[in-house]
Amino acid sequence: MEALLKSNTSINSDRLSDLYISLTDDLAYCQTNYPKSETTAYVNQLIADVHVRIYKNKRESLGRIVSFWVTELPLIIYKYRMAMLTAFVIFFVSCAIGAISTAIDEDFAVQILGDWYVEQTLKNIEEGNPMGIYSSDDSTPMFFQITTNNIGVCFKVYIGGIFFSILSAIILISNGVMLGCFQYFFYAKNVLFVSVLSIWVHGTLEISAIVIAGGAGIAFGNGFVFPGTLSRVESFQRSARDSVKIIVGLIPIFIIAGLLEGFVTRHSDVSPIIAGIIILTSMASVAFYFVVYPYLLNRSIENGAN
Repeated sequence: MEALLKSNTSINSDRLSDLYISLTDDLAYCQTNYPKSETTAYVNQLIADVHVRIYKNKRESLGRIVSFWVTELPLIIYKYRMAMLTAFVIFFVSCAIGAISTAIDEDFAVQILGDWYVEQTLKNIEEGNPMGIYSSDDSTPMFFQITTNNIGVCFKVYIGGIFFSILSAIILISNGVMLGCFQYFFYAKNVLFVSVLSIWVHGTLEISAIVIAGGAGIAFGNGFVFPGTLSRVESFQRSARDSVKIIVGLIPIFIIAGLLEGFVTRHSDVSPIIAGIIILTSMASVAFYFVVYPYLLNRSIENGAN
């Protein structure tokens, strides 16, 4: 089965079906007799790869684009779930470091956020418009500028994985410290609630995309550093191919986050209820598609094997 998947030739559907059934029997045996072994994990991943291949061949019913979003990408996310968790932990701890550092030393905010940003924000707070810095540009140019910038940041944190995942981790730390510093700065000025309702309207998706891109970068680098049972070259090729698909999957998030920042965040008078709904909806969507759904999909495949 693995040899067939590696080949670039088309696979006979009957042959693929027979091998798939045989493989699911193997997985059932593995899960019964030694559920925690590497062999069981290997067979499970091979079945997931076959599952994707089968759906690829059903273009007349689902279409390549639909199968990518419904099946292929979620399974890839689940495959690299530990890399995603690692990226989240690095980012979260970095946020805490940024907040604590700002609480200890107020000048830390100036060093991280820059003199101009801090001075302008302090001026806006005095004028009663803490988020005024986001309303200085027209919506449409701001949207394109923000979207381009978000794509650039996520590409950097992803491509940093080629340096054995280290650079991806460093960029995640840098952005995490900045976010922690940023939020504590507003907390110290007694405008945390206003900043959260404004910034996290777009920030929920934006930060999620950065963390997921960081996870993709870590997965990219780990493919070379930890090849497992595969050759180092083959493992690296697989991780590169899979991680690129994760980045492609972030494109809608880039666009939506840019739209929200360009057309919603800049309006500081947006209803707190509307802002809250957008934030909660964004959080729920990201959590479902990138955490819950991949788990449920993989579990359904395992149950089908049994």
